[in-house]
Amino acid sequence: MVETTGGGPQDGAAEVLDRPLPDGVRRRVVQIVADGFGGLTVAELPAQLRQYARFTPNRRAKFAGNAMAAALETDPLFRQRIGEKLREAEPELTGALDSGSPPPAADPLDVAAAAYVLRQPGWVKLVTAAGEEAQRADAERADEETRAELERLRGELDRAREHTRSEAERLRAELDAAKKETDSLHRKLRSALADVKRGEAALRKLRGEMEAVRAEGQAQVSAAESETRRLKARLGETEAALEAARRAAREGRSVEDMRVRLLLDTVLDAAQGLRRELALPPVSVRPAETVDAVEPGRMTPKDIAARALSEDDPAVLDQLLALPQAHLVVDGYNVTKTGYPQMPLEKQRLRLLGQLAQLAAQTGAEVTCVFDGAELAAPVLLAPPRGVRVLFSKPGVTADELIRQLVRAEPPGRPVIVVSTDREVADGVARAGARPVASVVLLKRLS
Repeated sequence: MVETTGGGPQDGAAEVLDRPLPDGVRRRVVQIVADGFGGLTVAELPAQLRQYARFTPNRRAKFAGNAMAAALETDPLFRQRIGEKLREAEPELTGALDSGSPPPAADPLDVAAAAYVLRQPGWVKLVTAAGEEAQRADAERADEETRAELERLRGELDRAREHTRSEAERLRAELDAAKKETDSLHRKLRSALADVKRGEAALRKLRGEMEAVRAEGQAQVSAAESETRRLKARLGETEAALEAARRAAREGRSVEDMRVRLLLDTVLDAAQGLRRELALPPVSVRPAETVDAVEPGRMTPKDIAARALSEDDPAVLDQLLALPQAHLVVDGYNVTKTGYPQMPLEKQRLRLLGQLAQLAAQTGAEVTCVFDGAELAAPVLLAPPRGVRVLFSKPGVTADELIRQLVRAEPPGRPVIVVSTDREVADGVARAGARPVASVVLLKRLS
């Protein structure tokens, strides 16, 4: 049982609701509170409702419905303020309630909710009547739904019966067709058995003929073997005659050999004279010099790795760049995001390229800096510094793949140093013959 309170005995405070508030009326009451909520200041709200001050009316009704209903019931001042907001929003309805004659055309739920908030005399009767009206409407709606469901089920039953009759007729027709098909198959089976018997007789006849053919074939094979032996004998005689003819040809070819030798000497003398006339230099390159290998005294990136230096020692990078024709390939964003990730990308690029230009001037090495083009919203307008080649990867190609393409483009044996902390990149370029170096080593060297 819910007991209400108000400002005096004449405003409905003494009236008592002897049953729970109907759901429809409660939803309308919560919506009234949610709509009037926004017109109050935070100080005018109960303490438990101040956290919902910034919510929209729909969100307040959804998340603070129970809290608003409880505050409306227990806080007369809050209920009075909501009543004032309701009077401003619904002057006609509240005026009719104040006069004691609710408008007949108004929704009973809206009348009951407004009466519950305003607590005018007779509000309990209005709430009770609205609940009974809602129950009657629900009962009528349920009755209508039941009748509609019954009609639907009857229709489905009639359709099911009709479908069953048609299915039974179809099955009977299929059964008759199956019986006719069975009779036809029986006749075909008897015909097939007769064909099998005729086939067995024909097979026995063919076996006899095959035996005769086999005997004839064996006789022909024997005759062919005899002919082969005869042909082999004739072949031996022919080979002996051919060898004799070859000996005679060699003896008669000595004059021709002399003429050919004289012609060869003439060509060689002419070639030597042509060489003297053209003043051709002697050949300085030998085939063995085209084979890629490490000569004594030359240094390779792998030799640098074997020295007694730590992997993160900047001296390793200096020794690598001191190699002849060294090429330094830098994974740009990998280095900048390792050293100064808090800076914008544009400033990261400018800072790294400026430092790489100084390194290129100091070491004389070829320097290529690669950036990932996928990180760009638009093409970069950038003037590369002296001594540094700047490349951006194309759409659909990562900077890692572009670095691997650069390494594969270099000839075997050239010192190529790749700066990247990415393990996959380091392993890939190492297999291709390049020397991977961690980004922190380059950052230490540049600093």
